[in-house]
Amino acid sequence: MSLALATLLYEWRRYMAAVVALAFSGLLILAQVGIFVGIGKGFTAQIDRARADIMVLGPGAKALFGGPSGLPRRMIPLVYSHPEVTQVAPLDGSGGRFQNILSPEQQAKEEARAKRAGKGKGGGSARKSEFVNVTVIDAIPGYVTVPTDYTQSMIEALRRPYAVAIDETALKRLGVKKGDKALYNGKTVYVAVVTKGYPNIIQPTLVMSRDTLRMLGEADTGQRVGPLMVEIQDPSRAEIVAAQLNKKADGKFRAWTRQELADANANAMLDDQIIGIILGFSAFLGLLIGVIITWQTLRGAIMANIKEFASLRALGVSMGDLRNIVMELSFWVGIVGVVAAGLLTWLVSLIAVAGGVPMYFPPTLIIVVAGFLVIIAMVSGFLSLGILKNSQPADLLR
Repeated sequence: MSLALATLLYEWRRYMAAVVALAFSGLLILAQVGIFVGIGKGFTAQIDRARADIMVLGPGAKALFGGPSGLPRRMIPLVYSHPEVTQVAPLDGSGGRFQNILSPEQQAKEEARAKRAGKGKGGGSARKSEFVNVTVIDAIPGYVTVPTDYTQSMIEALRRPYAVAIDETALKRLGVKKGDKALYNGKTVYVAVVTKGYPNIIQPTLVMSRDTLRMLGEADTGQRVGPLMVEIQDPSRAEIVAAQLNKKADGKFRAWTRQELADANANAMLDDQIIGIILGFSAFLGLLIGVIITWQTLRGAIMANIKEFASLRALGVSMGDLRNIVMELSFWVGIVGVVAAGLLTWLVSLIAVAGGVPMYFPPTLIIVVAGFLVIIAMVSGFLSLGILKNSQPADLLR
């Protein structure tokens, strides 16, 4: 075991402040990125978990919500003409005002609250009105638009006219529960399915069958359709088939693998100007706090062990070797800080998921933040090297 690592293990209390500073610097960045990307994932969860192996978007689209993602309806037969394509379905959706319908008991309580409010006592309201996003599935088992975690009973329930599915995290916000009736754009629907794992903290989402959307008068029946969801015979050949479709399209559309589109959606969220400013400021703040606290902690720890360093110099250890020990110690402090940041971020993500807040951490970002924390520790160690000048062997005789 190296002297630097042994020092960190046996005198860990001296370096705890540096580790905590690095951990919270990493948490500051990771938590914000996780929330922003998680919000984007909340909008695309229905697509990310569908059976589609390839997504076909318009030629100018940079992501699902970046650029013109729709395309002419006549492109559907062109995609279908590929021999490995088994299913093609356009992604349809809508949006509108959702209002809950109070039961007689709730209506009586609401009237009582209104009377108390009239007397100055105030009171809450059971009536809810929210703007919701609508996504569509084809209520057919095994169809390309159906998420893989939808059970047979859920699909059967959504096959009924005017049936909708709502994630469990949106029930309280919308003021409904399973089996309740509600109004969507003035027309009656009922909550037939409650899903799990589709949170969206910005805008609640309704899932309904394509037939229900058509009965509501909001289906897209024009000459243009939304992005196409494509299933192929062998999912492992998605990249090859996507490239072949792009060659056949000759610029009329662009085929993406599902993972490629998911990465593009995450990057589009991070490329947003406002989000970029927020993350940039968080990174600067994390750098400033991390360097200052870690530098002062390492400086104090080295000063506390200055006699040990003087003893090493008396034994013939060069100043260069002592500097290497300090830099290695800084490196190990950075590694421990990365582990602590990962643990804190994991705990925060568990709390967020329990509260219905989606979080997602791109692997590339995790690697970048880990390197960022190690660099902070190394810079702090470099700034602390000057204190070694006080390790004079003559001081041991005093």
